[in-house]
Amino acid sequence: MPLPIAAAYRRKRTEDCTGYRQVFGSCGLTSRHFGVNLINIKYIMELRQMGTENDKQPEQLTRPYKMQARARSAAVTGERILDAAVGIFYEQPAENLSLEEVAHRAGVSVQTVIRRFGGKDGLFTAAAEREATRIAEQRNQAETGDVAGALSILINHYEEVGDGIFRMLAEELRRPALRKIVDLGRVYHRQWCERVFAPALADRRGTERERRLVQLIAITDVCTWKLLRRDYGLSRNETELAMCELLRPLIPEGR
Repeated sequence: MPLPIAAAYRRKRTEDCTGYRQVFGSCGLTSRHFGVNLINIKYIMELRQMGTENDKQPEQLTRPYKMQARARSAAVTGERILDAAVGIFYEQPAENLSLEEVAHRAGVSVQTVIRRFGGKDGLFTAAAEREATRIAEQRNQAETGDVAGALSILINHYEEVGDGIFRMLAEELRRPALRKIVDLGRVYHRQWCERVFAPALADRRGTERERRLVQLIAITDVCTWKLLRRDYGLSRNETELAMCELLRPLIPEGR
């Protein structure tokens, strides 16, 4: 027991002694009946009370840690579910996305998936939004005016997810949630082209600038990649070169 607490109990012994003698004395009992003196009875009882209070402290201290651990576990489970959904999406049409298959791959119950994302559309939207964020981080590495570097990053992106994107485009009219995601993708690609090809747009205004921007968007669109890479069988490097040759007349030398 810490010294300050022990000292406090020693100071209280004299005060408590009289009261305890009165209680036990009225019953005809003395300290000899207990084998201890009355002051020590008070001391022992209060020590036990302190022990009971101290026993509660570890639980109170560990409660925030347990809550944090549960939150981390829930976050990991959510990411695992999204990983499973994204994997399935890149393998097959979105309409074949099954909550049962997602749950099986993620190692959770279907009810856990529903409780976390609210159903198939909610799961699909969450998975697509996370993928969009990841893809944007990848594509945003392209520097303004660096056409060759930007094309290399873009082709790498299409090689990884181009088939899934094109599958999404084919299904957007049948799924409203999918249409929203596709529209956001179009907006992002337009903004990406405006930033990357800004030097080629700098001297143009109005409809002339808009026409040039749309040309740049079309040449670098996933549909152009699919036409060159999948439909006509060009290699990855040949596809990148073909896109570069299409862009060259639209980008002045030195820009």
